[in-house]
Amino acid sequence: MTRSDDLFERASRVIPGGVNSPVRAFGAVGGVPRFASHGEGAYLVTTDGERLVDYVQSWGALLFGHARPEIVRAAVRAVERGSSYGLPTEAEVLLAEAVARLVPSVEMLRLVSSGTEATMSAIRLARGFTGRSKLVKFAGCYHGHSDGLLAQAGSGVATFGLPGSAGVPASATADTIVVPLNDLDALTAALKAADGEGGTAAVIIEPVPANTGVIELAPGYLAEVRRSCDEHGALLIFDEVITGFRLGPGGAQERFGVTPDLTTLGKVLGGGFPLAAFGGRAEVMERLAPAGDVYQAGTLSGNPVAVAAGL
Repeated sequence: MTRSDDLFERASRVIPGGVNSPVRAFGAVGGVPRFASHGEGAYLVTTDGERLVDYVQSWGALLFGHARPEIVRAAVRAVERGSSYGLPTEAEVLLAEAVARLVPSVEMLRLVSSGTEATMSAIRLARGFTGRSKLVKFAGCYHGHSDGLLAQAGSGVATFGLPGSAGVPASATADTIVVPLNDLDALTAALKAADGEGGTAAVIIEPVPANTGVIELAPGYLAEVRRSCDEHGALLIFDEVITGFRLGPGGAQERFGVTPDLTTLGKVLGGGFPLAAFGGRAEVMERLAPAGDVYQAGTLSGNPVAVAAGL
């Protein structure tokens, strides 16, 4: 029995499925998951002493590889001063300013701790700003595991062949409209139908759909989605949790020249630490509490160690 076998057996007794995120279970590839000991740049070393080329890089969070020296130094300096304060810090301001300089759509942003939290909050904000409830998403696209978005989702849900998730009541997805990718007629029809029911608050899309298998969108498709949103008064949300800072400093929106109203960011943003953000037009973002009437909060949002690594 390998060390990983032993650890997985023990983990399965105290952690559901033996893992703290379903995709780590090796269900799609078979066998027992390898347990990590440490990482070195492009390499991952397992508890069994295997030194492997790491094509996963924490599912995209480690754009610069494992234990990048300058990121480690920044995080260590930050944690030596304190890991969490419950007060704002200068570093939060610096990171927000840097993101606003880089990402075309972002005039203001709010730091959070995960991509799921970012998309969930962006949708709440869109609904609060527009006064509408309907949300349009695309089949197979994954935007985190909040209830309203687990309708024909991708990522781990697709891996397990599930159309959604147990525990999500029909009422949670009642206002979620799912349309096929690359089908403008279907999107137009969905938006028109929603107009008769109070209208669509937002359309959310991965500008490069990755979690459903990396699908190439038709030329001009994103621009047409932008036009359709404008025509029907819906906000356009780009989920750039994966594409942000990876297709270019300004993400997919910079690369393709299409600017959404709101953008969600994550993965790379924290330099390997839990950190994400959502941002967009100032008039929309200023509806967030405490400036506005849309509530969102998080004790560890803008955590000083993650922010230092992100910077």
